[in-house]
Amino acid sequence: MNDAPARPGSPTGPAATPLYRERLLPGPGAWVTALGLGILVAVLVLPLAPLVAPGAGVLVAAATVATLVATAPVIEVGDGALRAGPARVPVDVLGEVTPIFSAEEMRVALGPELDARAYVCLRSWARTGLRVDLRDPADPTPYWLVSTRRPDDLAAALDEESARR
Repeated sequence: MNDAPARPGSPTGPAATPLYRERLLPGPGAWVTALGLGILVAVLVLPLAPLVAPGAGVLVAAATVATLVATAPVIEVGDGALRAGPARVPVDVLGEVTPIFSAEEMRVALGPELDARAYVCLRSWARTGLRVDLRDPADPTPYWLVSTRRPDDLAAALDEESARR
């Protein structure tokens, strides 16, 4: 039995620290919009029920914020896999990794160059991303297109995780 402590990022520890982890939370504009929606609801309800209006506004704003947080996907590299939202792929089947550094490059990757069979984990507020080709002949998915605010860091984490395998 090996009682050596697991180093960070090591897949042998029970609570292995991922090499890369990013939650794609919205930017400031979405939070301001959630607040604005709450204010709008409060103003609309005010003539009908003045005592209920502030509570309704707070409730709508809080529900909007909770929805934005709950639906924000996590991008993670660790334990021999890349995870993007609910999907997971082992790093052993990953091919070429191409960082996408601009909104224009991402627009092209999602538009004219997009293969309909690709797995896409996209959030419009993260305007950069990563394209990761798959080398699994049994998988019809040719590549993953993943939004990230730090494409260089994600690519480096994938390279490091692949080197461990």
